Amino acid sequence: MSPQALVTGGSTGIGQAVVDALRKEGYEVTLASRRNGWDLTDRDAIERLAASLDSLDLLVNNAGMAESAPLHKTTDELWDRHIALNVTAPFLLSRAALPLLRAAPQGRIINIASTAALEGAAYIAAYAASKHALLGLSRSLAAELIDVKVHTVLPGYVDSPLTDRTIARIVEATGKSEEETRAFLGSQNESGKLIAPAQVAEAVVRLLSEEETGLEVVLQ
Repeated sequence: MSPQALVTGGSTGIGQAVVDALRKEGYEVTLASRRNGWDLTDRDAIERLAASLDSLDLLVNNAGMAESAPLHKTTDELWDRHIALNVTAPFLLSRAALPLLRAAPQGRIINIASTAALEGAAYIAAYAASKHALLGLSRSLAAELIDVKVHTVLPGYVDSPLTDRTIARIVEATGKSEEETRAFLGSQNESGKLIAPAQVAEAVVRLLSEEETGLEVVLQ
């Protein structure tokens, strides 16, 4: 029987790249995203999702959102949505899937965080706080779960639909061109360019063979 993987937010960008890479590795992959009917901010939906699986070897918590606003314009709703999708959903799904992961030959959880989990930045209080919390969750689970390996991938700005939406908001707010904005965001990475989703997927695949737990892969 092929190993089983669940990837959240697996319809576009990083998620789609991870799904493609895992399938090449022989995994049978279940997708869970809003596009295919799974609202991961709905606690009941997460319980139903976990209950729909017969077995699970790998959980990739990738679904997330990223919106920016200065503090005085960061509404309760904007804050709550970041926390609900970026950290509460991975927590709930990891907890719900734990019995299946423990029953696997070697269960793994890989959380897709962000370099925003390592330092703050202006205008992203809700996003950075949620990704800091996700990294803290990963570290705590890695310390606790002896029988399930837990890792984190922390990319910088990725060339993905999520970043495209960020670029559109910046263009609208500043009047800068899309090309200027894309180049600026790329310059925030050490490489000087946006990270390809396939690079994140490659990091996920590399972690599948690691014997240690609690590894953190930073991609910039």
